[in-house]
Amino acid sequence: MVKQHAALPTHWVQEWNGCFFERRLLKSLGLVIQLGHPVGYSCASSSKAIKTFTVIDISGIHNVDVNFCDCDSRLERRQQLMRACWWPATARDPQTVGTFAVIRLFHLLNCLGKLSSHDFLRSLEMLTNSDGLTPLPVRSFSIHVQYILNKHRIVDAFHHIISQYRKVAVRHVRTLMMKRAGRGHDPAGVHGTTQGELALTCRACPQPGRNLPDGWDRINWDEMPKDEDLRYKYFLFLAQDCNFRMINRNVSSAAKDPILADGQGYFVNYARYSEFLRTHVSEEEVSSCAGFQALFLANKKRVKGLRTTGIGGVTCAHHNMWRPNGIGPLQLGERYVNMDFIFWSSIMNIIILYLILSYDIACQYSKFFWTRMLELPADMQSQIDHARVWFKVPNFHLPPHQPKCHSAFSFHYMFGAGRTHGETVEQNWEFTNGAASFTKMMGFGTWFATLEDIFGFHTAHHSIKTRNGCNWRRLVAWRHIAARRMAENVKEGQAHRDAFEAFDAALREADPNLVDSWKKWVHEWESIQHKDGALSPFESKDNTVMGLREIRLKLAKEELLRSGEGVEVEREDTPSTFLIMGMEIEESQRYLTIDVKAVANPTDAQTIDFLKRRAAILQRIRVFRKIQRTYMPQLRRFLTPTQRAVFDSEAERDAEAIRLFMPSDLSDNTKRTNACALGLPEAEADLRVGEAREALNSLRQGLRARTMTNRYRLRHCTGQRMLTRDQGVLRQINLKIHKAKLRYRYARNALMRLRGHGIWEKEPRILEDADVRALNERALTAEEEAQRQGIHEYDGLSEEGGVAVFGVVAAGETRRTLSWIWYTAKSAEPTEAELVEALRVEWCKAYARMRRWNEDVVLVEEEMRRTIEYGNWSAGQWAGRAGARGSNVEVELLEGLNAYALEQEKRELRTCTELTTKWAGIREKGRAFLARETSAGVEVIVTLDEAVGRDGEDVEPMAYEDEGDDEIFD
Repeated sequence: MVKQHAALPTHWVQEWNGCFFERRLLKSLGLVIQLGHPVGYSCASSSKAIKTFTVIDISGIHNVDVNFCDCDSRLERRQQLMRACWWPATARDPQTVGTFAVIRLFHLLNCLGKLSSHDFLRSLEMLTNSDGLTPLPVRSFSIHVQYILNKHRIVDAFHHIISQYRKVAVRHVRTLMMKRAGRGHDPAGVHGTTQGELALTCRACPQPGRNLPDGWDRINWDEMPKDEDLRYKYFLFLAQDCNFRMINRNVSSAAKDPILADGQGYFVNYARYSEFLRTHVSEEEVSSCAGFQALFLANKKRVKGLRTTGIGGVTCAHHNMWRPNGIGPLQLGERYVNMDFIFWSSIMNIIILYLILSYDIACQYSKFFWTRMLELPADMQSQIDHARVWFKVPNFHLPPHQPKCHSAFSFHYMFGAGRTHGETVEQNWEFTNGAASFTKMMGFGTWFATLEDIFGFHTAHHSIKTRNGCNWRRLVAWRHIAARRMAENVKEGQAHRDAFEAFDAALREADPNLVDSWKKWVHEWESIQHKDGALSPFESKDNTVMGLREIRLKLAKEELLRSGEGVEVEREDTPSTFLIMGMEIEESQRYLTIDVKAVANPTDAQTIDFLKRRAAILQRIRVFRKIQRTYMPQLRRFLTPTQRAVFDSEAERDAEAIRLFMPSDLSDNTKRTNACALGLPEAEADLRVGEAREALNSLRQGLRARTMTNRYRLRHCTGQRMLTRDQGVLRQINLKIHKAKLRYRYARNALMRLRGHGIWEKEPRILEDADVRALNERALTAEEEAQRQGIHEYDGLSEEGGVAVFGVVAAGETRRTLSWIWYTAKSAEPTEAELVEALRVEWCKAYARMRRWNEDVVLVEEEMRRTIEYGNWSAGQWAGRAGARGSNVEVELLEGLNAYALEQEKRELRTCTELTTKWAGIREKGRAFLARETSAGVEVIVTLDEAVGRDGEDVEPMAYEDEGDDEIFD
């Protein structure tokens, strides 16, 4: 038994004691591990290790007898342990080691699952001593005391092992980062490593000299027709943001825990960074536009005792790849001085044609951007044309900005943006946030090394640049992502192209010159960066209405309300939040009621979903009732007996049927005044106006979606099978329209009860069923309405009445008009100018949508080409590294270097061959789409082999949805 385990000292063995199997230690059976010699050989001059020598392995924590070899005095004990694949906790007199297997396992769990070293070691202790009868190795005195002390010794030792593993991983040639960067093959060695060289770069982004064709920077795009202007293929899309969860406490010093390989990976060069910040310690900047809590509060709170209040980062905005030197620690929140240095560090020494920067406060950050650049070190200042740097706000973050920022900083209305949404950096933060809990108490150098490891792990496992066992699986994953994006672009691009061309043709029949002027306006707008939306073709010029968000802000600034008797109300919640909570609950109730009625025979899953939604609503109602006692203290006294019974027995009925008794629910004005806090009914009235406007906007969105869906169905869907399949999509759109209509009517009815009849009724107006029409839909006649009621299969399918064109009145034909919902409500009929305005905005948005889908086909095709080209370039680099050290090294080392280089060259070439083959079909479909060789309603089929990896592993698609988009086909 002992002989068989001479090379397996961390196995657990069990011995039959006559009754059952009992665990025995190999040490107790006489196993002794001799280091410095092959397995089975003894050493004539050996020395024993400490009696409690501990080995941490994936099977548990073991006490092992170890003999060190003293034959060669030059061979240190730590070297003997490393040759046995045991990592020592200390360099001198090591007493605890961790096997390479346990270190690699923890590394993966820590980076992927954010498991702390403490919890990992606790799990190993449970494997070793789950019943408390097999304590960890102890020495001779007081077993209980020594057990505790030794447990802490093991924990500290393991922390030290992991710390060394990570620090060494950015310092020595034999580490992964240096190894993958080819530093071992460079005659200059480690000391020749340049800034950011160890970071894994994005292969699909433009990199001159690596994946761009010769002469790409000498093309005169200005002389080309607009339809052939493809300069956006060479745009560099970047996104930057800050993360305030990744804090670090001031628990150590840089002298005790220094940063190793400073600036050679993902972090900026901290020495230069800190020196630059010392000259800007008093600068403060706050955005006057975006109302994000992180931006306003992070500079003022949670700074005591912290070395860093977070980190700032720059990523590739298309492929979620961290930029080299694109991450830096923040000392006092999100300041321009920090973000400037981090941003310019990430693009040093690269040639850029156009730079597109996505930032959630880009509207403010872009001000004095070039002036601030001149304050940076000279080698970081760029010579790029200022007009070729565009600033955009991520789609999800743009709506809270002021309206003047919407068109100017939107990706939707930018030439060459494709389907870029700018939120990739937020997706990356989600991956790293799990590390915040166990990194905040680390020393500074360890904090840097740990985050470098995590960022590199993220990039390595979400890109195609890794060169380890995970490389091929990630390569396959990226192949599927690119293919799926291309398939979606071709399919949706064709739908948007068909819809726009039909809309455009109808308008050109009436006035082609006007449409041409709109087209020219769109091209001029999209070609440059704007500061506001004053000249935007995508916005109506009358945008003075106040929505629900603005009304919430207005009410939040008002003074404390007083009760009807003049007593001040003490509260944590404001009146507006109380009213908004009630309105949100009412909306949830309406939606649940509609969904329940829409399902005649619900499945078990649907029934469970309804029960969960009812429970959630009921829980919110209970919270609402508590706050209601503050703002409506006399409510119950003014309810009728029937209403009082409903008020008291909310648990006896379905949640969607419970009445909240908002101020508007009390029809008598006197009772409402006495039951509510002073001013509460007026506050609800303001909020109901905003709710009506938002509902009207949702109604318009649904009608636009229905328009395009109907166009597609009527033109391209034939036969019962296709019509039935598309009916589900149309039903969902109609359900959305119905919900928006009910929400509007409910809000207006509440206003009527609160205000009574008056001049306010001009806006919001009464919404009749006949008013719920899209731009291309005319009102139905009585006969047509009767026919629609009888056609259940096509319920909700709008009648095609042509596009509403201004100034066109045919003899004997009822005048076609836009529904009032498409222009600002006025007492008079809409003028011709108002109709032109509505059509112009709709046409420009439809044109922009079509262009963005078309551009993304071009971008994905170019990214596929660049990915393959980069692989060929990388293969050439590895081929050149083979033998680069020449006769300057030992023969054995040179053989190993050459073997590694040739292996990487072959892997790169094989990858390129695989990608060329797998992408050939989908790239051809993209080319056919761009050449307009595809027919209307084209179906793009992705085969099973393209959708699932060869190993059967599900591929996680990249989140490329257009978050925050208010357009159709979301």
